[in-house]
Amino acid sequence: MSRIGNRELVIPEGVTLTIDKELITVKSSKGNLSLPQNKLVTVEEKDGKILTKRINETKQAKQTHGTMNSLIENMIVGVTDGYTKELEAQGVGYRFAVSGKKVTISAGYSHPVELIAPEGLTIDSATNTELSIKGIDKKLVSDFAASVRDVRRPEPYKGKGIRYKGEYVRRKVGKKAA
Repeated sequence: MSRIGNRELVIPEGVTLTIDKELITVKSSKGNLSLPQNKLVTVEEKDGKILTKRINETKQAKQTHGTMNSLIENMIVGVTDGYTKELEAQGVGYRFAVSGKKVTISAGYSHPVELIAPEGLTIDSATNTELSIKGIDKKLVSDFAASVRDVRRPEPYKGKGIRYKGEYVRRKVGKKAA
């Protein structure tokens, strides 16, 4: 039994939800997001609430039930509040430079790494070691933040690298402990 799939989602004011045979679309003043309709789960709107129900009791329908509910909730949160991922660079000479949609990363390589943000994301840099990625699509924000982090992942011996803000990196002692 899916507890997440059975929860009722409340549609906030200023958000419109459209359910077609093939697409579920959520719109607000910040933008609009759409999700393809799954054939194993029915989505219906009643009294400003969204209900998801599975068509049958197969394993795949049970797996998809909670996922569809969560994806719809992520769209609603995205068009109302938006999503933010913050990264920080730790290490000597590790820094970010933002110019428009382009992020230039100096992370200890012989050359700077340049990444271009996809449409729908805004990138801010409070200092040259902090980066903030904002957008309405949770997957888009998380994927771009992960690609920035993959430029130089944090290493366990000195702790240098690009990490999410507040991320804990387990440190190892190294040779001198032996």
